[in-house]
Amino acid sequence: MDEGDWLTERFEAHRPRLHAVAHRMLGSAAEADDAMQEAWLRLSRSGAEGVENMGGWLTTIVARVCLDLLRSRRSRHEEPIGEQRPEPVSDADPERQALMADSVGLALLVVLDTLTPAERLAFVLHDMFDVPFDQIAPVIERSPAAARQLASRARRRVRAAGPNPGSDPARQRAVVTAFLAASRGGDFAALVALLDPDVALRTDPDGVRLGAPEEILGARAVASVFVEYGGGARPALLAGLAGAVWAPGGSLRVAYVFTVTGGTITAIDRVANRERLRELDPVMLGD
Repeated sequence: MDEGDWLTERFEAHRPRLHAVAHRMLGSAAEADDAMQEAWLRLSRSGAEGVENMGGWLTTIVARVCLDLLRSRRSRHEEPIGEQRPEPVSDADPERQALMADSVGLALLVVLDTLTPAERLAFVLHDMFDVPFDQIAPVIERSPAAARQLASRARRRVRAAGPNPGSDPARQRAVVTAFLAASRGGDFAALVALLDPDVALRTDPDGVRLGAPEEILGARAVASVFVEYGGGARPALLAGLAGAVWAPGGSLRVAYVFTVTGGTITAIDRVANRERLRELDPVMLGD
């Protein structure tokens, strides 16, 4: 058997798992097919001489391809085409299949819109496919500890999107109301206490074009932003949940969407895109 036939055979042997990785990463069967094609081209060009763990090596290739696609999609602010619910992985036991299917359903609601490509990759590879962080780290060009933190942050956001005590609307509103009051009062300590230590404040591409940073991480850094600028944020209902808007002169410019888990704010999304603002259906509340 020549090297080309051998590579083809090995790639096809791992195809079901690789396609499942790509599908979960991208949320689209069509894009997963494209990723598989690109991964095969990279494999055929480079060969696999000296590779001992073919499955792990191929998973890394597919993960890199998906990461490139996610970054490209994020830069263009596009949604996946033909989004479908991924099928369970064939080599998992029935209970794990059911759990993974449920996790994917939640992840597609939250991860596609809000997680960074690196967070998404770390979460999918580790939580759904048991890939160790020391293998994930080189793909995202971070340390294993940083990869672990990314996956942990993503996990909290995925869980927050599902039905759990932390997503109770009354509790969410109480936390957000307290946060906005502390912001207006410039109470830095109170803001930090209401924020998860690994909280992320993210801005969509439209907001970045207006001059806001794409991402700010950590409770103290996020609290500093709201001490300095948060006084202009007005309480509002966003898709029925407590949030805030910035509307100078009564013209809606920005919405702040809060994710609350276990009594603390784990993520804040700063939304400036007009279509997304309409979808949030903001209802301004009294201060």
